[in-house]
Formats: sequence, C-alpha cells, structure tokens
Amino acid sequence: MRAQSKTPLFDTLLNHAKRKVTSFHTPGHKNGNSIDKRLKSFTGRNAYYFDVTVFPEVDSLHDPVGPIKKAQELMAQAYGVSNSFFLVNGSSVGNLAMLLSSCNATDSVILSRNCHKSALSGIILSGIWPIWLQPKIDKNLDIILDSSPDQIEAALKEFPEAKAVFITSPTYNGIATDLVKIAEICHKQGKILLVDEAHGPHLKFHKDLPISAVEAGADLCVQSTHKILSALSQGSVLHFNSELVELARTKKIVSMLQTTSPNYLTLASMDLARKQAVESGEKMFNKIIHWANQGRDKINQLNNFSCFSRNDIKLLGYDLDVTKITINVTKTGLTGYEIEDILAKEYNVQVDCADIFNMIAITGIGTEKKDISQLYKALEEIDVKYHGEQKNWVLDLPSLSTEMVMMPRDIFFSSNTKRVPLKKAVGHISAQTLTPYPPGIPVLIPGERITKEICEYLIDLSEKDIRVSGQETDFLKTIKVVTM
Repeated sequence: MRAQSKTPLFDTLLNHAKRKVTSFHTPGHKNGNSIDKRLKSFTGRNAYYFDVTVFPEVDSLHDPVGPIKKAQELMAQAYGVSNSFFLVNGSSVGNLAMLLSSCNATDSVILSRNCHKSALSGIILSGIWPIWLQPKIDKNLDIILDSSPDQIEAALKEFPEAKAVFITSPTYNGIATDLVKIAEICHKQGKILLVDEAHGPHLKFHKDLPISAVEAGADLCVQSTHKILSALSQGSVLHFNSELVELARTKKIVSMLQTTSPNYLTLASMDLARKQAVESGEKMFNKIIHWANQGRDKINQLNNFSCFSRNDIKLLGYDLDVTKITINVTKTGLTGYEIEDILAKEYNVQVDCADIFNMIAITGIGTEKKDISQLYKALEEIDVKYHGEQKNWVLDLPSLSTEMVMMPRDIFFSSNTKRVPLKKAVGHISAQTLTPYPPGIPVLIPGERITKEICEYLIDLSEKDIRVSGQETDFLKTIKVVTM
C-alpha cells in the first residue's frame, strides 16, 4: 500500500513544469505562450507546462524505462495483474489491441452483437472470423443483456475451433455477467477470455460492486480510467494477465496502435487516478453507492419514471453496478431522447446517453449528493409538466443467426460491391453495417447473408422513418451488397 501512494509520472511532470524550461520541442504553443487568450483565461496557464513531448526526463510511452514504466507497474500492482499498459486513445484502442494480440488471421472469436463498435474494427483489422451471439433482451425492463455463461458454453460446444471469447461487462447500463463462471468455462477448454470492462475501472475498489474482470480471471481486459475514475478523457488501461497470449506481441501491438505524441497531462491524470482509487476508493464509493440508491428509490416514487434495482437484475441471473442509474421513460409518452433534451435545455442536467425507452445517468468518483438531488428534482418537475401520447414501442430484434459467408476484412477492403433495393436484398451478402437505434445492435454486418426476416425488419424501420446508423443515404431504400 505504501508504494501505491507514489505518483512517479505526475511528480516528474510537475517538477519539470515548475522549472519553466525554455521549449524547443513540440507542441508549438510553447508552454501555453500562444494559447488563445479566451481559453487560457478560463483554464489558467499551468496545465500547458504539462503538455510536453517525448524526451528522456519524461519517458516514452512506446519504450518506457523511467516514470511511465514505474507508473504502469504501480497500476498493475493496484489491479493485481502482471502488466498494465496506459492507453491514450481510449478503450476503443484497447479492444483493437486485445483482438490483434490474441488472434491470428482466420482465427475465430465468439462475441455478442451488442459489443462496442470498436470490436468490429478489431475484427476487420485482424482478419478474424466473428462468431456472433444473439443478445438477450428483457422486454419488461427494456434493456439488452450481454452473454451469459450458458450461452458461452453452448457456443464453444458448437464452435470448438474458436480461439477466444470477447465479453462486454459491465454494459452501458452497468449490468455485469458472471465472469467467474465464463472464465472457468473458457480456461477449461484453453480459450482466451477478453473483456471490454470500459465501464468498470472502479469495480475492484468496493466490495458492494460486481467482481472485476481482473479478479474473475480475464486474460486481457480494457478499462476506461476516465469514465468512472478521475483520469482525463481518453485515458484508459489495458490489463494483461495471461499464459495464453504472448506478452511481447501485446506490447508491440499496443505500441503500433497508439500515437507517438501522447498527451502527458492525460498520462499524469491516470497515475493520480490509480493512487486515489487505491487509497480512497472504498470511502468515496461508499457515498456514491448510497446516494445512487437513494436517487433510484426516489425516482421510483414518481408516476412516470422508474429505475430497476440490483435485485431486479439478479433475478435475471446478472449483477448490477449500482453507480449507474437507468431511468425508464416509457410511461411519460415521450422518448428518452426528448426527456434528455428537456433536462439539458431547461434544467442544465446532462445524462450520458438516451434511447427511446431509457436514459442512463452515470455517476463517478466526482459525483456529489447535490448532483443526484438536482437530477431527481428535474425529473419530479418533468413528471408533472410533460406528457405525450403513449407509444407502442417494443424493444425487439429479428433473429441474427445469419450465415457468415465472407470475412468482414475482405469486404471492407473490396470494391466489388453494388447497391440493391431493400426489398430485393434477400440472399445477398451484406457489404455494410446497419445499426438501428434502438436497440443499438447491428442487424447486418459485412460478410453476412441477408435473410428475409432482417429485410422485413429494416423495411419496417424505414417506413417508420427511424434512421439506421450506417445507411449512407437519407432514406433506407437500398443496401450495399457484394458483387458475385
């Protein structure tokens, strides 16, 4: 614990900044000299002394031998893993690195369709075959669940050739699957477990939160230190704790994917966030968990808003990170998008995201009791002032068990495509990704055979004027397919 009080990278940068060294290195603002006056008057100048480039004193992210190396070692110790790598491109680059580290071209990986879009980018870059699992949907709570242990076990039985399993836990809503059981299933069969734990960097630091991937036995996992802890945006970590993946390869891939001009203020904030979480995390999250649960209980007393609890999620066989508050809006007759807009414009409250059914309010290590009160009071007023016509929206998906005919990579880099009318697309091979919101899950991915059910689902969305991400035109009338 004594070692965890150290912040080698932050200390080095702070000492350098205090010396006010004359800069003949990048960036061009030269310690804040040329920063726009409006920006500098708001931020102050000191932060810009941290904005340096790579030189021996401050170390190199790509070949760390000094303070960055020490800071990464302390991060690994804090999470109980063999190695930790600082990421300055967010957890998206961590997902790419996990897939490229664990799989070779033509290997296959099992993953749920509700994974982050960066996972598909990793599949394209690595040239691997995805084995997609249909996500579970709970229509009572209007939420999507990630893969359960039973789904993973069944998938590995059907596809024993799979080299790795990719899990998202917790989800955006804070719902965590049984990673301990999934890790046991994977490792019993010699499969690599990769976990996108972008929303769970705090889980290890409080006993009343779901178990973290690093404790459950993941081979590699990525965490967004900036999402819940106090690091600056884009600050994430890739944790390595595997005997099935080559460490040297992971190091090379992480280096290959990251900028050679990292933001040192972001790196320093990660060093400090680790220290803060280790030393004060339990105490800080005691309060946040209590306030979040209080807020949930009060929102549930309103007429037209509701929040599910940890017990509700446990009944489904999952667990819940209670620091995330999912607010169902369906009884208002308005969509989550509309309520989000009202909150932002009239009450100066911004939630993290919204869909037709829900809004998600993410609390973090900086959340205060008054923030939860402000959210509740705003919803209390909205509950009285705003009502719309009741909608018959249903959170649903067509069967996504489509035939994977070609590798997504081959199609992504191919020019042998054409557009066909949506009504005539059945049987063709998709050359694009189509993701309706809600539920935010791709119903078509490059390389899949287009089924009649999916076509009918997309036609129905088009007739309702629901925009589908990836449609490339103002109206979804055609689909890009592979030219045979």
